[in-house]
Amino acid sequence: MNRRALLVAAAATGVASAVQAQPDTDGMADLLDHLRSEAGIPALGGAVVTPDGIAWLGVTGVRQSGGSDPVTSTDRWHLGSNTKAMTAALYARLVEQGRASWDAPLRDLFADLTVDPTWDAVTIGHLFRHRAGILDPAVMPVWMMTAWGDADVSELRSSLARTVLGAPPAGELDRFAYSNAGYILAGAAIERLTGAPWETTLRQEVFEPLGLTSAGFAAPTGDNAWGHQGAGLRPKDPAVRGSDNPPALGPAGTAHASMQDYARFLRVFLNGGDGWLSTDSLAVLTAPGPQGSPAYACGWGVITGPAWTGGAPALTHDGSNTLWLARAVVVPAKSTALICVANAADPAESAIQGLTRSLIERFLA
Repeated sequence: MNRRALLVAAAATGVASAVQAQPDTDGMADLLDHLRSEAGIPALGGAVVTPDGIAWLGVTGVRQSGGSDPVTSTDRWHLGSNTKAMTAALYARLVEQGRASWDAPLRDLFADLTVDPTWDAVTIGHLFRHRAGILDPAVMPVWMMTAWGDADVSELRSSLARTVLGAPPAGELDRFAYSNAGYILAGAAIERLTGAPWETTLRQEVFEPLGLTSAGFAAPTGDNAWGHQGAGLRPKDPAVRGSDNPPALGPAGTAHASMQDYARFLRVFLNGGDGWLSTDSLAVLTAPGPQGSPAYACGWGVITGPAWTGGAPALTHDGSNTLWLARAVVVPAKSTALICVANAADPAESAIQGLTRSLIERFLA
């Protein structure tokens, strides 16, 4: 998860500025199977989302490498770091309810902790845009060793906040540094504002209002695809430790959902908030931080002005727990979002990239 680029700028390259003018679903099933077979991965899926729903959805392959149980259109997929956009949208809901502020200083949100004075200028908005000066290598390895303990997940998140905020920032304020720790702290702040675990509030404020009935946390269980480990693509039983990151990492990347339900979340960004968020909240969630590379908003990388959007910005993100891979591309100006998913990680990158390019050519360019 830490090593994934997450900003899919590669999706903006290699696509002609003028290709098919009309969406073309002919041959998509064959293309999916070809990409999956060429990458040698168990399963691959994709969807095209419009403000009215799903314009195309397809899956191919098997739930477990070496097995014969086919993946289905309703299987759930681990979203990895694409959870971050959900955590940020949850905070937007709290802002709209008058329970939170985008400019809230971390010292106020964590008033119960001893916060080093050097954090005084840092707000929760810096956390959501990875510009708070938190460097994962400085804090995550030690915390991860303790995160599998028996402690309550909220307490584990607080322990990370205590470590991070009790010392000066390791990085520079306003300089981009992708940070899972920052989103775990954002989750801990949400827990302080609501008095409930992040998981409970995400269900109440995101999953339930949007009708995401398949959404949950950790590797999906039951009759479903499994994630696959390493270059050997060993299927990983979702019931055992190691099938996902520690639960305490949740706000940074443990959500799962079917493509249909993930599409319902993405439609919020195509429908002007879909009656669930205000346009003001959407403007905050999709506005990148200070100038500099890369352009990153609240849980979204921002590609500015690619030819295949007609010059409009595109929101993008990848997510992986090293056993799954998910990609979202959202172009509000084109009223279109793309989903690409696989139940493997590094070996699936070529298939995800190939599917992204094809969907851009057929549905966006």
